[in-house]
Parts: sequence; structure tokens; C-alpha cells
Amino acid sequence: MTAGTQAPHSPAAPSKLELFTPKLFTVFREGYGAAQLRRDAIAGLTVAIVALPLSMAIAIASGATPAQGLYTAIVGGFLVSAFGGSRFQIGGPAGAFIVLVAATVQTHGMDGTILATLMAGVILALIGLLRLGTFIKFIPYPVTVGFTAGIAVIIFASQIRPLLGLTLPGSEPGPLAEKLPALAGAIGTADAAAIALSLGTVAVIVALKRLRPDWPGMLIAVAGSALATALFGLPVETIGSVFGGIPQSFPMPSLPEVSLEKMQAVLPAAIAFALLGSIESLLSAVVADGMTGRRHRSNCELVAQGVANMGSALFGGICVTGTIARTATNVRAGAHGPVSGILHAVFLLAFVLIAAPLASDIPLAALAGVLAFVAWNMVEKHAFLTLLRASRGDAAVLLATFGLTVFRDLTEAIVVGFALGSVLFIHRMSKVTAVESAVPFVSEDERDDRPDYDDAAAADRDTVVYRISGAFFFGAAASIGSVLDRIADSHRRLIVDLAAVPFIDSTAANTIESLVARAKRNGVEIVLTGASDDIRRALAVHGIAAPAVTMAPTIEAALARPLTAKADP
Repeated sequence: MTAGTQAPHSPAAPSKLELFTPKLFTVFREGYGAAQLRRDAIAGLTVAIVALPLSMAIAIASGATPAQGLYTAIVGGFLVSAFGGSRFQIGGPAGAFIVLVAATVQTHGMDGTILATLMAGVILALIGLLRLGTFIKFIPYPVTVGFTAGIAVIIFASQIRPLLGLTLPGSEPGPLAEKLPALAGAIGTADAAAIALSLGTVAVIVALKRLRPDWPGMLIAVAGSALATALFGLPVETIGSVFGGIPQSFPMPSLPEVSLEKMQAVLPAAIAFALLGSIESLLSAVVADGMTGRRHRSNCELVAQGVANMGSALFGGICVTGTIARTATNVRAGAHGPVSGILHAVFLLAFVLIAAPLASDIPLAALAGVLAFVAWNMVEKHAFLTLLRASRGDAAVLLATFGLTVFRDLTEAIVVGFALGSVLFIHRMSKVTAVESAVPFVSEDERDDRPDYDDAAAADRDTVVYRISGAFFFGAAASIGSVLDRIADSHRRLIVDLAAVPFIDSTAANTIESLVARAKRNGVEIVLTGASDDIRRALAVHGIAAPAVTMAPTIEAALARPLTAKADP
């Protein structure tokens, strides 16, 4: 089927307007009433209860204040649901960003981090508008498993100090290789009350997840820890003692300090935020699709993520992305559509405006326990072990990504992991591309209905027949080119069958161009058979067309042609 044509009964491709229509509009267009609103309200309240402690814990671990975490969840959650391409996506601060945000805060300060978040929003919106979201799915699976596991390790390591209530003489080192010795040196300062609170928090979450999975285990555990801290006057760090509590108000929007020099300085962080945000949000949307049977609009979702990050930055928040755990909770709570995500943001706003003082007694050890539990669940343990056993190539990509995430840099880990995965893919594809000669070229596969031809004619001393099968691209061009170059002077005609080649790139076309030039010097006629229209066009760009070569529909038609006289060498 040629480009620009459609099968007779195939559905029309969606228009550009449809590709960028938010799912909220789609849901309203389908009809929305009191029953749907009731479902969305229940789901929104459920998600808000889960998001409340998580948003504060993630913000604190990222080097921000708990209030900034709530602002991020409120603004980001509202905008992602209002403009997103997924019915069930819940936006907000995510554990995957802790490493990047904390490093950016340490390097560029909070103003620089907010500016990087604003720039990341612009980048994300452009990625969506340019329809590049489709390509995010090509991130290799071992890369996503490796960097997710690496992030989980770093998150847990960042919570060791509050989990144990350690006191460090200076600031806590960022790199893991420096952090662990510093924490080990301060082990003598461990606080029994902090350890009891953190262990109690984890125990309550795990117990409720097994015994009462429908109950908000995280909120109950954190509220219980706060109550115990207030009643017994435990001498531990709390949100109130460290951050002065949470303001019982919502900030007005304002731009961070912007200058060309500062934008250049935070650009790498902004690109990293955008890259990770696009991967994380689309993975979350795919999970929601798998749970509901729906289908998200990836580019519309990325535009919404961009708008949400810009909005979060204007209100002093940090990075926003789709969150898998909260999105899954939204689906399981029976949400009908994006209104649940909007209401989740409204419920969080109500908490800030009405009940913010209640957060002052929340111990940091309890929030560290929440993040320790999140880090444990982030690791796809079964997938990690399966990939280690799958093949040496997959294991190498997995371990390289994991190691670079833990000990170097997340962006570097993704880039290197993607590069290794691409090389592995190229190697595997080159193995399935083959060239054969002077044999019956009919596949044993019953779907291959190509007719046979006269083997004796194919083995004629004046004619040699080659068939290439598989994608003919740069990864296979060298090996196939070496075979095609073996043209004996005694042959007067070379037939190259391309009927089993679905794709050809410029490197492969150049290989055939070199073959044609050599054949012309040796007086050998070149006949290309079975080439599709797309392949013919690709070859024509490189000058591979008549009269330099002869095109024939089949090998049989090529064999039926009279031989041309052999030119003098």
C-alpha cells in the first residue's frame, strides 16, 4: 500500500485537532451526569488521601518544603487532568524526580530549580506539539527497569538519616559513595524514638496493605505517628520544627528570576526533567490503559505535562509528572474520567486552606518510612531478575543503566542505556538479515506464496541469483556487501531479489550503488527484482535506476530476459 492511501475499510486517521483534544472534553461530550460525578468524587478523595503524605515526603526528600510538594500536587494535578490525553492520569511530584531535583537544588538553589521546571514545561509542550511523544515508547525495557531500580536505591539511601534520626556534623553528601561512609560514621547518634516511629510507620503500611488494602495505609500511618509524637512529646524532627509548618494559604503566581546566564546554567537540568517526565508520564498512561482498556493520546498528554510544569513553577512548585501509584489508585477507586484528578487537587487545596496546622506534628521519620516503602515497591524485582537471566545483552544494558543511575547521573544512565540497547538491537537485527544464492527461494512458511523457479537456470554459469531477506540497513550492509562483491568474472548477469526486504536505508542503498559500479566495470548486468515502491524510490535517490540497472517484478521475469553482451573490461 503506497503512502497517502488507506485500506478500503480502515478507519480514518484522527485529525490534528482530535490528537490534541483533552480527554476531559471527550468525557463531557459522551455525557456526564450525577452518577459519574459521584464516582469521580469518591476516587478523587481516595487519591487525595494517598497524595497528601506522599507529596510532602517527596518534596522534603527533594530539598524542597512540604508546602511546595502540596502546591505541586494541587496545580500540577489540576492541569494534568484538565488538559491531559489520559482519562485517569494523576499528576504531581514523583519519587523518580527526587534525585534530579535534589541535585539541582544543591547546585542552582531553589530559584534555579523552579526556573528549570518552567523551562522543562516548555520543552515538554514542544515535544508534544511536534508529535515526538510516539518515540518515547522506544526506550528499551531494560533501561526503564534499570533506572527505576537505581532511583529506588538512591531514594532509600537519602532516607537513612531521618529513618535512624542521625545527626551529621555537616551537610549530608549527595553522591552515594560519599553518603554511606558519612552515615556510617554518624551511626552512634541514632535516635531510638525516630527509629521506633519509622519502623512503626512501615509496619502499619505493610499490615494495612495486606489486611485492609482498601484503607489509606500511608495516611493512617503518618497520622498515627503525628498523634504519638504530640501526645508523648517525642524529641524528633517534625514538619513544624524544621519547616515551621505549612502556610494556611495558597501563593500567588510569580515568575522566578530569569536571565540568559541562569537559563544556560539550568538548561541541562531542564532537559533532564523533561526527558524523565515524558518517560514517567507516558509509562503511567500506558499502565492506566492496561487497567481500563482505554487508549491515551500521548502527544496531548505531553502538552498537558508541559503546561502543568509551567503552572507548578509559577506557584513555586517543583517538577510534575504522571504518577503510576496514584493513577492506579484512581482507577481502582472507580474513577470515570479526568474530573477525579481535578477533584483530587481541590481536596488537597481544601486541606491547605483548612487543616494545614495539623501537619506541624508530622515527624520526618514517619515520612521517611513512607518513602522507604515507596522505594521498595519501585523496584520491579521480578523483571530485574528475569532480565538478568534473559540474555547477556539485556543484562549488560540493565546493569549499566542501574550502576550509572546509582553512582553517576540519571541522565547519563538513560543516554548510555539507550545507546547500548540500540547497539544490541542493531546487532540482533543484523543477525536476522541474510543473503542466499543458488538455492530454491521458496520459504517453508505456508504464507509465502511466491512461485518457485527453475533451479538449473538459477545455477547457470552466466547467471547468479541472490536473495536478501530482512531489513537491509547499516547494521547488515557490511556483511551483505561482502557477499555481493564476490562476483566471478565468468558471470554475465547478477540478479538480486529484494522481495523479502521490507526496508532499506541509505547505507544499504550505497552498498548496492557500489555493487552496480563494480558490475559495470566488469561488464556484468545487474537486475533487481521484487522491489517495493518504497524501496525503488529509496534506490532512485541514489541513482540506482534504469539504465544503470534493470528492474523486474520477479526472478522468473528476470531469468526470461535475454542476456546482454558482456562489455570489455
